[in-house]
Amino acid sequence: MPIKIPRELPAYDTLSNEYIFAMTEDRAESQDIRSLRVGIINLMPTTIDTEIQLLRLLGNSPLQIDITFLNMGSHTSKNAPPGHLEKFYISAEEIMNRNVRFDGLIITGAPVETLPFEQVDYWDELVKIIEYSQNNVFSCLHICWGAQAGLYCRYGIPKYKLDKKLFGVFPHTVKDQRHLLFRGFDDEFLAPQSRHTASDRDKIAAEKRLTILSETPQAGVFIASARGGREIYVTGHMEYDPLTLDREYKRDVAKGLPIEVPINYYPDNDPSKPPVVRWRAHANLFFNNWLNYVYQETPYNLNELDGFTKDIGNFLGWGL
Repeated sequence: MPIKIPRELPAYDTLSNEYIFAMTEDRAESQDIRSLRVGIINLMPTTIDTEIQLLRLLGNSPLQIDITFLNMGSHTSKNAPPGHLEKFYISAEEIMNRNVRFDGLIITGAPVETLPFEQVDYWDELVKIIEYSQNNVFSCLHICWGAQAGLYCRYGIPKYKLDKKLFGVFPHTVKDQRHLLFRGFDDEFLAPQSRHTASDRDKIAAEKRLTILSETPQAGVFIASARGGREIYVTGHMEYDPLTLDREYKRDVAKGLPIEVPINYYPDNDPSKPPVVRWRAHANLFFNNWLNYVYQETPYNLNELDGFTKDIGNFLGWGL
């Protein structure tokens, strides 16, 4: 089954060319099926690239998924094309005011990791939606800075600045092969990392409500969870496409910033050679496992969750 997105969204043509089935609203309305409802808070500076990366992974599933993009009303994006957010995004504040419920919510990374959390201009709004997700989202998936923000907001776990940027493709181990998120995983898998900061590993391990699921000596904690999968924290970027690290590296070189060649990325560590993708299969598997968990465990009728109002179905076209 496909993801359900507007035909005019720039990602639609890209996904269609990759033979990833994206369904338009007209086609979806003809099917009698309970779609999963997934919200995406896209805080990345590469707005459209990030949309494509996440939709590519979410669309590689047998489930039908309704996608809702959310933005921070307290922040003005300088990176989205003119009119893009107004056309395809809904403010997080409006979602909360209308008591919208989601099966899943994804909070992406953001280019603000060196700032103290409280100095981020949309921090108060993000805290509100993280708190809101506790009772209004079945499973919340936090990515990179989004994971650091979630750990800090919910558990007071601080982040600290690394000596140098963690940058490249790193091997990670699985602590429990039986865990639902790692069904089909190898003992070791690769995933991209691109960050200047890290959450305190000792404090994560000491927090009894959190479970470390994957880590590595080089990159530290990679995936942690709480509430049996209701909260998932991924410190890296499994969603990255083949050239994302390449673009980041060449961008920083052009700006004269101190940046090393990303580890385990270019053949022979040579940036003139095309990178080798070695994380795509596990990225697809991870997102499929997450969606399958949400599908199996979330209530069929989201009205069963406290605070949900039926009239929001008309607001998002869900027909509740």
